Amino acid sequence: MAEELSYVLVTPYSIRKSRTGGIIARLISRTGLDLVGARMFAPGRDLTDKYASTIVTDPEPRHRATQQLIKEYVLKQFQPDGEGYQPRVLLLVFRGENAVLKIRGAVGHIVNERTSGETIRDTYGDYIADKNGNVTYFEPAVLAPPDVASADANLKLWSSYSDEDGGLLDDTIQFPTSGAVQKTLVLIKPDNFRFPNARPGGVIDLFSRTGLYIIGFKVHRMTVAQAEEFYRPVLDVLMDKLREPSGVRARLAFEREFGFQLGEDVQRRLGDLLGPLAGRENWESIVKFMSGMKPSECPPARRNEPGSEKCIALVYQGIDAVRKIREVLGPTDPSKAPPGSIRREFGSTIMVNAAHASDSPENAEREMKIVQFEENNLKPLIEAHFA
Repeated sequence: MAEELSYVLVTPYSIRKSRTGGIIARLISRTGLDLVGARMFAPGRDLTDKYASTIVTDPEPRHRATQQLIKEYVLKQFQPDGEGYQPRVLLLVFRGENAVLKIRGAVGHIVNERTSGETIRDTYGDYIADKNGNVTYFEPAVLAPPDVASADANLKLWSSYSDEDGGLLDDTIQFPTSGAVQKTLVLIKPDNFRFPNARPGGVIDLFSRTGLYIIGFKVHRMTVAQAEEFYRPVLDVLMDKLREPSGVRARLAFEREFGFQLGEDVQRRLGDLLGPLAGRENWESIVKFMSGMKPSECPPARRNEPGSEKCIALVYQGIDAVRKIREVLGPTDPSKAPPGSIRREFGSTIMVNAAHASDSPENAEREMKIVQFEENNLKPLIEAHFA
């Protein structure tokens, strides 16, 4: 069976209530589909009107009435309120066999009589009616296409507005004039994507404790060149850090092999010789972990090709964002991370430690440029699928 693309729109209310991580965890673990694209949107009137016009399609009266509720919800909730509030909508794109049907199953029905206790809308959505059947409160949590034709049409529609209404939404949140508003980059690392599971969403869910705002979201595959540049500052640190332990290990190995003692000066010279070599080897392993290939093994023609490893790149915005994110993340070594931190919960080694976070606003800007956060990789994904 041919692979399909399907999508989920995380509503402004779900994003505002920090339910994004839990929703993503359900979608990946329940469907087994591949999350291949994502983009934040601040929908304008034109996109909102065109999308709303596609929603009411079912001839069955009950389903049509629910679709009408969704249409009214979109027209009211997806556009600016005229008082400075700009809703944020997250588009997630999934690929795989029967993608549309699998997404619908994970999302579930919004009408309360048909809930099963397992779907996204069971947990995050609301459909409240009075004794006369009149709906008094409605929150669908997420929106998904009812069929393949709708999925195809709406993916093309949102893709066509992905430059105009999507991208890094750094002017959509109103902050108090006091306090240092910062942007910081987070990478959900490849160890979370070894197989379809709830870990990527779980990591994002823990970051929600910061109270910061997600203003950018991108599925990214690092090139070898990008990983080299991203982790370039780590190379010198590793080469220096490993001098002393490399010297000690070399001296002990030499003494076991040859049966006589070496002095501290020889140990120091061995460290000066072997430390940089060990540091580079460790650094190359980091690059391979993030991109899928060591720099020394990568042909020049492939250095700028997207790697085999996937990550999610997010930009958080808020007051003191860098510190808040790094506190929830925890130290590099998961064994030293405090309980409840992301690296304690999800990390296993110094390298395989769940996520990366920028250590300063300046490095956040540098790292966002390296992973080309402003690049729109959603549109070519959609265009290539329907070519």
